[in-house]
Amino acid sequence: MAVRHRLIRVTPSVVWAVLADGSRYAEWVVGTSRSEPVRGQWPHLDAAIRYEVRLGPARLTNETVVRHCEEGVRLELEAQAGPLGSARVAFELRPWGEHCLVIVDEHPLRGAGGRLHNVGFEALIQLRHRAMLARLARLCENEAPDARRIEPEEPAVSEAFGAGHA
Repeated sequence: MAVRHRLIRVTPSVVWAVLADGSRYAEWVVGTSRSEPVRGQWPHLDAAIRYEVRLGPARLTNETVVRHCEEGVRLELEAQAGPLGSARVAFELRPWGEHCLVIVDEHPLRGAGGRLHNVGFEALIQLRHRAMLARLARLCENEAPDARRIEPEEPAVSEAFGAGHA
């Protein structure tokens, strides 16, 4: 399973507001070019959004369906990718001080993705999650008026290891 986390410097409610807007899916999900709700009320159970993936001149249209939702805390989706199959993608939001720790957990469920799943595939999912969580963080932090955008400073090498040590 590909599990990744990121501390986003806003409250969980700000992150949830973005996750709960199905029309904004393409703004933070890597690989999608547009999205729109097609069924139900996103992000309630069995609601779906349609999204488009562009591969050169080709355009693939797929759906993502809500399989579990705990408002403000957890969202579990089934992302369907045609012949590639489908994957479970779960987002968990944890308060972390005044910020939000977002944990994403993805694994293939059906189709070629499940049959071809291996260590190399896991590495690709990890890279995709890193980019996706960075997009989500940027989107949330830019929209929150009181978001802290300043990252903590890293200690200088001399401070971390002691001055003059080789």
